[in-house]
Amino acid sequence: MKDKILQTLSDLRVYAISKCYEVTIDYHEEDSGLMRFANSAVSLNTSEHLIRLYVTAYEGRKRASYNLITDLGKMNEMKTAVDTAAEMVKHVQPLEYQPTVPTLAESFADDSTYDPILASLSNEEKLAYFKTAAKDMETSEIKLSGILSNGVTTLAQINTRSRHTQFFKFSDTQVTAVLSHITLKWEVQSEQSAHSRAALDTQPVRGELAFLLKHYQKDAPQSLPTGRYDIVFGPAAIAELLGMMNVIGFNGGSLKRGYSMIAEDKVGQKVLSEKFSLDDDPARLETFPFRRDLMGMPRGCFPLYEKGIFKGFTWLQDDADEFGARPTGHTVMHKSLVVHGGEKDLPGLEALVKMPRENDVLYIPFLHYMNIVNPSKGIITASSRFGALYLKKDGAVVIPYNVRLTQSLLDIFGDKVAWLSKQTVPYNTSMTYGARNPTAVIVPRFTCVRDLEISHSNTSY
Repeated sequence: MKDKILQTLSDLRVYAISKCYEVTIDYHEEDSGLMRFANSAVSLNTSEHLIRLYVTAYEGRKRASYNLITDLGKMNEMKTAVDTAAEMVKHVQPLEYQPTVPTLAESFADDSTYDPILASLSNEEKLAYFKTAAKDMETSEIKLSGILSNGVTTLAQINTRSRHTQFFKFSDTQVTAVLSHITLKWEVQSEQSAHSRAALDTQPVRGELAFLLKHYQKDAPQSLPTGRYDIVFGPAAIAELLGMMNVIGFNGGSLKRGYSMIAEDKVGQKVLSEKFSLDDDPARLETFPFRRDLMGMPRGCFPLYEKGIFKGFTWLQDDADEFGARPTGHTVMHKSLVVHGGEKDLPGLEALVKMPRENDVLYIPFLHYMNIVNPSKGIITASSRFGALYLKKDGAVVIPYNVRLTQSLLDIFGDKVAWLSKQTVPYNTSMTYGARNPTAVIVPRFTCVRDLEISHSNTSY
């Protein structure tokens, strides 16, 4: 199939050259499956196969794109797409800068994150996963819900300036399992990301669900007073915060548009906690990495923060063109963000709850409804949800109702960081809708931040 895809793109390139067009042609194919549970039963089991073709035409400072859903056998339809993009570019307004037309210096192919066994996960295996994860935990009032999404993503590229091609192939699985009380309206949740069949393991999900379920059935709920708390964030919460940092914490285009919490003169200075180090590392297969960017630039480990010191901005090609910067190999569908682990040996939630503590600690595994309040100050707002615990210093556990944080990322990842767990985990941040783009970040299993303010607190579930 790879040869057929690349030959099709080569034929389209020859056609475009024969018409004197300057174009890039990008191919996106996905095989996606989704099993959804609701009320302890399969509510949806679906799959789809889609091929998208993206054609971008260039004419001086003009650029226009056209895309369609097609099939490899529909060559005439794809040629029409090339013609359409070439006609569109005649009528668009020119940009205020000269965009770079991709010119691949050599061909490149990478399927190191493709596992055919994971890609061909059967319905029976998906169902068995959920049954094992929730075995003996469902009752007349406690119901299972969740999703298991798996699939294959194939990308390929060519352009009229070069006969060379790029080819990428990924397989991925994302699991969310939820147990909810239909009367009391609380929920506990556990998730898993897998880049290979060997990484898809029910036992950690089952163990976390069982542990949380025990506490939510046994321990008293409470509305926490607003004020300041020591907070331990779980991997999902940290991943969501990194998503905001990806926008306002090191993006060169955001900087130039006035949408950055880091000023240009902060490169080389300590701006976050010395305990915090963050890389974009395409060597980590768990992140479904791009080892070349979509301009053909090789990608190695790119330090973003090293022991709190800001190392530099990322520049995708188009932002670099617009603002006169040098691209950094970040013209990709997603980065491979990796937060380094710390020194606390905490392999799981049970270890966190049993850990001696000097102060009460609020554990927040998930953050929802997150948005940016003030990008230049790094202020975000978000609400806790699913599986939070309030760990008293005397060893007692309380179930807190949802709370809201409105805080600066400069504080959350700054000198208020108390510790990070030694253990790290991949957390899947893939979007279910739109073209498949398997994405995951690697974060510490737990991150403790002292003295953060809870601005609002719910009075019920």
